[in-house]
Amino acid sequence: MDLGLNGKRAAVAAASMGLGYASAEALAAEGVRVAICGRDKGRIHEAAAKIGPNAIPLVADVSTTAGATAFVEAAQEALGGLDVLVTNGGGPPPGDFASTPLDAYADAVELNLLSVVAMCYAAVPSMQEQGWGRVVAITSIAVRQPIGGLILSNTARTGATGFLRTLAREVAKDGVTVNSVLPGLHATARLIQLYGDTADAARGIPSGTVGDPGDFGQVVAFLCSEQAKHLTGVALQIDGGTYAALL
Repeated sequence: MDLGLNGKRAAVAAASMGLGYASAEALAAEGVRVAICGRDKGRIHEAAAKIGPNAIPLVADVSTTAGATAFVEAAQEALGGLDVLVTNGGGPPPGDFASTPLDAYADAVELNLLSVVAMCYAAVPSMQEQGWGRVVAITSIAVRQPIGGLILSNTARTGATGFLRTLAREVAKDGVTVNSVLPGLHATARLIQLYGDTADAARGIPSGTVGDPGDFGQVVAFLCSEQAKHLTGVALQIDGGTYAALL
């Protein structure tokens, strides 16, 4: 299916590996010119080379609001504008209530909430002006079903979901959609760091396996498509059936 994205311009944050990389790769395969960022120059250039000529590597740290804003501005300059924004970022350190100090929350909120807000402030106004835009935020299944031992991520990403849902309603009339994707466990370096083994991580997932980042990227690309123009304000879990609630 032609997603109607050929020639569009996208900024994909934290895309040197994992779900960010998979999202950028899927968009580039649809003919989208993608500006991708990472903190390590070598790794982000290597990722861009793997994606192909539609990828432009940028060195940026989106864990702060200043870095997040700078990335979007650099992407707009490199691409001559912006049609698609995929927000993404690493997770804060694991921990529970007893082991997590109060002052750790500020950094987590900047990393997983305020950076998303900053990227949207930098990208969305120009999308409104041109009458077309797509924002897809990569968050976590934890915004629906908190994950034990990840209290910082659970807290900050839930705040981002509230912001995104509110923004979606405000800009829908301007041809801009705002959605989020809520990954469960996928075969990424982050999963290995947390669980040590994909087989162990797959236990308890109804599908019996962890997710494929490539499949995840295809979902992101669809949410950016012309066909998805009436789909906005959605927080879509991609988790192999792990989320068990009715709503």
